[in-house]
Amino acid sequence: MRAGEIYLARFPFGDVPGMKLRPVLLLTGRLGPVPEVLVAYISSVLPAQPLASDLIADPSAPAFQATHLKVPSAVRLHKLATIHGSSLSRHLGRLESPQQAIVAGKLRALLGLTTEPDAPSGS
Repeated sequence: MRAGEIYLARFPFGDVPGMKLRPVLLLTGRLGPVPEVLVAYISSVLPAQPLASDLIADPSAPAFQATHLKVPSAVRLHKLATIHGSSLSRHLGRLESPQQAIVAGKLRALLGLTTEPDAPSGS
């Protein structure tokens, strides 16, 4: 289980209680003593006006064939969740390295992160 892989997972709804089985992009591998992963929501409903943080993945394009998504989909990088590893149901596919680099750049922009060296920690 690594960043860049796509799974079916129980993803939390934002506006109502409950979870729905849907494809997600793993942004991390398992983290912490309780095996959790950070994931991004993937939707087959393409936005009329994609956000700068969206990645449109068309499985008919060579760059996205390894995703094994059935239809063109939007990886919605502004819709993130930390879920328990047991919420991952089935491995679907993965993003290739060039698309993973695009995701990383979109996440940096979304979160306002720079590529400058880390500042020293401490208070």
